Amino acid sequence: MTQVHPPLLIFSDLDGTLLDHDTYDWSPARPALDRLARLDGGVVLSTSKTATEVGPLRDELGLSAWPAIVENGAGTLEPGARPAVSGDYARLRAALDDLPGDLRKTYTGFGDLDAAGVAGITGLPTDKAELAKARAFSEPGIWTGDEPGREAFVAALGERGITARMGGRFLTLSFGRTKADAMAELVDRFAPRHTMALGDAPNDAEMIEAADFGVIIPNPHGAPLPPLMGEAEGRITRAAHPGPEGWNLSVGQVIDELELSRGASRHG
Repeated sequence: MTQVHPPLLIFSDLDGTLLDHDTYDWSPARPALDRLARLDGGVVLSTSKTATEVGPLRDELGLSAWPAIVENGAGTLEPGARPAVSGDYARLRAALDDLPGDLRKTYTGFGDLDAAGVAGITGLPTDKAELAKARAFSEPGIWTGDEPGREAFVAALGERGITARMGGRFLTLSFGRTKADAMAELVDRFAPRHTMALGDAPNDAEMIEAADFGVIIPNPHGAPLPPLMGEAEGRITRAAHPGPEGWNLSVGQVIDELELSRGASRHG
């Protein structure tokens, strides 16, 4: 049973943060994950991935007792729940295809590709690319036009109630619910003593700013995030290393700073 009032509840992006950007390996973060488990702390995965993708990974990480935020905040996968089989995806795709041709042709979403195509742009094996295509709420994709065109694309989507958020790899479209929105609901539910959020991309910024301790993980493949609210006073920091190495060190430092121990987590 998931613990209410955990001593530390972490909200973590996956690709480029807890998972290596290129290999998807998370093993360098194992020491900090093990420490959290011993403290009865928790990790809520918060990702643009689908529920179908996240379920097995959540189990592999030993986090199956905690909810996961999926599709950039558009959905939540509860412990033991089956992935949603319906949602806003068909409506989202219809609105995307309704755009003027000059805007539509320079955006390639996962729904425009077969599994081999998604594998090609993500680096995933084909079987996992199939899971990435099993979307219920949002559409990631690649913009291949220029910046003025992208601004026009985003504005046209906005007129249809759709937001576009840049992640570590993809421009993801949804009907507006963010990682930070889902995080706020789970913080209200679990009432942790402390919260922490880690991410590497613009779609993580609000989540990082909302936490007691925020960490920006460097993304060698993208432009660095601009200064965030709370960074000047030290509430938000920047990890020294990318991916799970930076995640492991940053989480360990917060555990040390809070002087958390298993005994302390059961009192107060």
